[in-house]
Amino acid sequence: MSKITNKIEAHDRSISEVLDDKKYTVDYFQREYKWEERHIEQLVSDLTSSFLDEYRPEHKRKDIENYNSYYLGPFVVSVKDGKRSIIDGQQRLTSLTLLLIYLNNLQKVLGYTEKLESLIFSEKYGDKSFNIQVDERMHCLNQLFNNQEYDLREEDDESTKNMAARYDDIEKSFPEEIKNDVLPFFIDWLKYNVVLVEIIAYSDENAYTIFETMNDRGLNLTPTEMLKGFILSKFSDSKKRQKANELWKDAMQKLHSYEKDEDQRFIQAWFRGQYADTIRPGKAGSKNEDFEKIGTRFHSWFRDNLDKANLVDEASEKFEAFIDKDYKFFLKAYLNVLKAERTFNPSLEHIFYISRWGIANSLSYPLLLAPITVSDSDEVVNQKMDLVARYIEAFVVRRSVNFRKFASSSIRYTMYTLVKEIRGKNIMELQGILKRKLDEMEETLSEIAIFRLHGQNRLFVKYLLSRMTSFVEKQAGLNSSFEKYFHNHEGKPFEIEHIWADKFREHKDEFDQEYEFQEYRNRLGGLILLPRGTNQSFSAKPYPEKLKHYIKENMLAQSLCELNYQNNPNFRNMKNELGLEFKAHVQFKKKDIEERQELYKAICEKIWER
Repeated sequence: MSKITNKIEAHDRSISEVLDDKKYTVDYFQREYKWEERHIEQLVSDLTSSFLDEYRPEHKRKDIENYNSYYLGPFVVSVKDGKRSIIDGQQRLTSLTLLLIYLNNLQKVLGYTEKLESLIFSEKYGDKSFNIQVDERMHCLNQLFNNQEYDLREEDDESTKNMAARYDDIEKSFPEEIKNDVLPFFIDWLKYNVVLVEIIAYSDENAYTIFETMNDRGLNLTPTEMLKGFILSKFSDSKKRQKANELWKDAMQKLHSYEKDEDQRFIQAWFRGQYADTIRPGKAGSKNEDFEKIGTRFHSWFRDNLDKANLVDEASEKFEAFIDKDYKFFLKAYLNVLKAERTFNPSLEHIFYISRWGIANSLSYPLLLAPITVSDSDEVVNQKMDLVARYIEAFVVRRSVNFRKFASSSIRYTMYTLVKEIRGKNIMELQGILKRKLDEMEETLSEIAIFRLHGQNRLFVKYLLSRMTSFVEKQAGLNSSFEKYFHNHEGKPFEIEHIWADKFREHKDEFDQEYEFQEYRNRLGGLILLPRGTNQSFSAKPYPEKLKHYIKENMLAQSLCELNYQNNPNFRNMKNELGLEFKAHVQFKKKDIEERQELYKAICEKIWER
């Protein structure tokens, strides 16, 4: 091996130095982009909180040079023949590119012209190429850059779908207090004060060795490990310290079986849910408070706030009890939340639902842990957490049917205030607070009467139809499940079926303009769920021809058919007990959609206003 190929370099680089007019390819085994909403939400929260902790309204932009740097971690590149290939760090760099595209779009809306394009793409001989170049992502990135949104195509791979979803997550989580004349300050800080360590290898062999070492044998202490070290240092008995250390290690293994940074999310949720009292007001220039500090440096926050955990005198026996009781108790509850998100548990059913359509985990997890106390039985813990999850679901459904966003940036203050209100409350107190909160909401379910499908809410409409379909089937005594309709793992996926075919000419007796026809065609009352394939084969057929097939489908589809009302005692009993105005529709005209929409509204009220 030559001297140059054996060479390894490491340099600290600002984001500007890493991306400005640079070009990277992505190695084949790093090709997939896999970040989830929680990762993006954490990245945006960490960056914006760190910036806002430094920013003051009286500052000039040159003052940013004196702001603290923010370390974003290392990335590894292999350099051969002048070409740079990302070996490790592609997820982070791709996410930064999405953030930069979002900031570039945001500044256009606000009327700013900060130089960001060269960090996103570069041009040569009139051809534009993105600085992290993966051919199959080009269309998505172009659309996001030029149109600020992306409509998915059938040929898109999972990485592309993920990128489009994560861009939406950035928009949802970006704080309002920076969407003004503070934005140029944040852009400067991001470009010049956010630092990565670039590790360069000049051979693939060395690059892969570095990659394996960083991922398998990394020795950097995490905030969780620093917290553990501090707590265990307070133990006076070495045997008890060893026992606590084994307990901690076992807990880490369980948490890491879900995600490698699940331990940090657990402690953030626990401390926020049980101890945090203050939050940064939603205005620029405000300092970070408990909620933000726990999100970025919970180990140091804990050392500075021992009184909130009743550890102020630092007695050994109190730290021992803290690990043996509090830590074990909240860990168990948190692990049950993670299990309930993945596998349906009737006693925690609403946690399953909000993991499919809910608020950001940084908000929901503290809320779920806030009301429980170490003296609660397992049954009471589950009751409390499911009550909170049920509230969260009702909250997001109401916001969604009213076309209102529930991005973490817009509801964080509301939800963190609620954390304090419900902390340690018994079941009756908790029920009262959550009911009052829903009663105080401006948004109600009445808007379902005119709710419709449009280009940006297809997933939510499928969520609604899945919840309604499984609800009526369960109420009729059938073995049904929400997950079957929303994300079927065992058979063909279900898709939204328009009861009306997309043929305006067949409805000119009721509509003069096509846009009026399309508005009614997309109304919730004109939609059902059908398995893929069935949906495609029926989509263009006239209603009378579809009707004879609907009787073989789910109960919501069957309810359109007259035959369903003849020999179906389970259905009739459900209809009568719930007082729902089901009826057969021999034809399906404008009035039928309106009647069906009222039925769907009544079903939703049964689900979310019980």
